[in-house]
Amino acid sequence: MPIARHSRAALLTVTVLAASVLPAWILQTGSAANAQGAVQSISAADKKQGAEAHPQLLQEFGGPMTGAQATYVEQVGKTIALQSGLSNAKGDFTVTLLNSPVNNAFAIPGGYIYVTRQLAALMNNEAELAGVLGHEVGHVAARHSNKRQSAATRNSILGALGSVLAGAVLGNSALGKIGQEIFSTGSQLLTLKYSRGQETEADNLGIAYLQRAGYDPRAMSSVLQSLANQNALDAAIKGTGNQVPQWASTHPDPASRVRAALSRAGTSTAGRTNRDVFLNSINGLTYGDDPAQGIVDGSRFTHPSLRLAFQAPNGFYLVNGTRSVAISGQSGKGEFSSASYSGNLDSYIRTVFSGLSSEQQLAPQTIERTTVNGLTAAYGTTRATSGNGQVDIVVYAYEFGPNQAYHFATMSQAGQSSQFDSLFRSLRRINATEATAVKPRRVSLVTVKSGDTLQSLSAKMAFTDKPLERFLVLNGMTSSSKLTAGQKVKLVVY
Repeated sequence: MPIARHSRAALLTVTVLAASVLPAWILQTGSAANAQGAVQSISAADKKQGAEAHPQLLQEFGGPMTGAQATYVEQVGKTIALQSGLSNAKGDFTVTLLNSPVNNAFAIPGGYIYVTRQLAALMNNEAELAGVLGHEVGHVAARHSNKRQSAATRNSILGALGSVLAGAVLGNSALGKIGQEIFSTGSQLLTLKYSRGQETEADNLGIAYLQRAGYDPRAMSSVLQSLANQNALDAAIKGTGNQVPQWASTHPDPASRVRAALSRAGTSTAGRTNRDVFLNSINGLTYGDDPAQGIVDGSRFTHPSLRLAFQAPNGFYLVNGTRSVAISGQSGKGEFSSASYSGNLDSYIRTVFSGLSSEQQLAPQTIERTTVNGLTAAYGTTRATSGNGQVDIVVYAYEFGPNQAYHFATMSQAGQSSQFDSLFRSLRRINATEATAVKPRRVSLVTVKSGDTLQSLSAKMAFTDKPLERFLVLNGMTSSSKLTAGQKVKLVVY
């Protein structure tokens, strides 16, 4: 969550090779492969519209990274993009390393290609990076966005999260319908779901591009495996088990996709991976949250610039986004965000309520005043009908200055809103010492020494929960993997 004030959230939950996030016009235009398979070049209209969408996408996904790491990703991306036939000039492509802590990549017509730093950190060689970017370019070259126009539904990024929580996490409870509505307003973006066949086609195009560029085509299979392992680990950490999120329901299951990609690539070992070059290039890359956007550490959220912190209730986990923080659990959900503030908390709360749903007119039944950790605060509640039952919605707001306020908006089944009381009471200012103590996690490249084990290296990870599992997924390993002296591996450290 950055310093800028926003009334709605924009949390990313779609995952690389599963869905792309596109402005509406992209669903109607774009360079594409025609029926005979010939790839059209990037048109002037594509370039113009892509240039117009580019700043919006950067804003939604944490902004661009700069420096040697971004330059390296740009070079790899342009090289693989040339293999698509969309253009023979590297200058026609814009490749961006995004400052986002979510695993994702996407491409839009006009030659614009994106990958997050978090996904780059998950990879283990340059061929995997090229494969992911090639897959996304393949969606554009095959005109998938145009073909899926009728299947696309308007949704904000948090709206996608709402769908996952209300469906996969919360089930078909009373929270479902209104939950998806409340947390899916305000964005001008679209979440586009590709079909099983289109995902497979993009996988195959990515493999073909790898082969043309001289990379090991098996990298597509290995990066898909790493992504599947990361998704499983995330589910285990959050306590959501092996439930399949709604965005993945139309896509091939991870295991079959890995097998298909490996089969398509063949058994030849020909092709480069540039493992050492890649690992050296991402050494030092920020991992997880950027302190400039606030840090989630277990159940705590701390924002050193905004000088605030809060704690999630037991049984809930936090997901930091570019505009808000999601609070998610089996029995409810919410978000922490900000909106325009003119000095009147009552008006602020009513404004937040009015923006929660486009289908229902929501307003607080009452507004109560209170003080929380020295902060002037107020809260409003209402009960609404959703699905087959009733839900309680609470907006709890805090004044941080004459022109600055923050709020929680929560939703739970009727009579259960008290589960968020500890959350509401936890928001507090932090002092300069606490703010200075917030440090980012970073990828650190280390060389295995004689006597090092999976357990001894994973103990150095900057996590108290599941350090071994995190280490294995980060390095594309399993519990039976063997280490050799001189081998390079990744750690996440402070």
